[in-house]
Amino acid sequence: FKLPSDSFKYLNWCDIENHDVPGDQLYCPRVREGPTDEELFFRGEELLLKKRKQVTDTEKWQKKLQENWENCAELNLSFQDLGDLYQVENFQRILQRLIRVEKLWLVDNSLTDLSAIRLPRCRELNVSKNYFTSFKQLPKMPQIQHLSLAENNIMTLSGISDFRHTPLESLILKRNPCEFQERYRQLVFSSLPNLKRLDGIPKLPEDCSPPKIRFLFRVCTIL
Repeated sequence: FKLPSDSFKYLNWCDIENHDVPGDQLYCPRVREGPTDEELFFRGEELLLKKRKQVTDTEKWQKKLQENWENCAELNLSFQDLGDLYQVENFQRILQRLIRVEKLWLVDNSLTDLSAIRLPRCRELNVSKNYFTSFKQLPKMPQIQHLSLAENNIMTLSGISDFRHTPLESLILKRNPCEFQERYRQLVFSSLPNLKRLDGIPKLPEDCSPPKIRFLFRVCTIL
């Protein structure tokens, strides 16, 4: 049975009339833009399609300006529960507009690949509790200083050297498979010379020692 509020389930904050709240004032917004008319038709929800207000190009442009993601400096988009394709697409659209964001939280969003996203001013990024398997899947962040990747599925340290020429100072890789790699801390610090703290622990003298090189000798016995 449909709930009384069923006809409003695709409404988002932009559909609230008579308000002047810009997007950069929302510290923890929710990605809840509804599906397109075509998606509604294929979902068999023609009733919602008929009730939907036709939005003009002018109104769309006004909404885009009101969202104002380009001027966002700090944003928390964690726990979005991106269970549908239209939510994921809207989420990606917002990320692509964050050209001035400096602190960004994207915790527990089932993210797998953000390599197409560029965050030119981002200094702090938290993408803990997602499904990243490689450093190559992270956004382009030339100014990153603090990065949290705890509780993902990063198997190896391959690709970590991409951050070598960034000012990265703090990195958290707790509860990733790569944490169990032999000489884990030494390998990370040798790849990232600017790094000062790994998994909450400052750089130690033993972390600076070069990895031990093992030589295999063939023993020939002369009788």
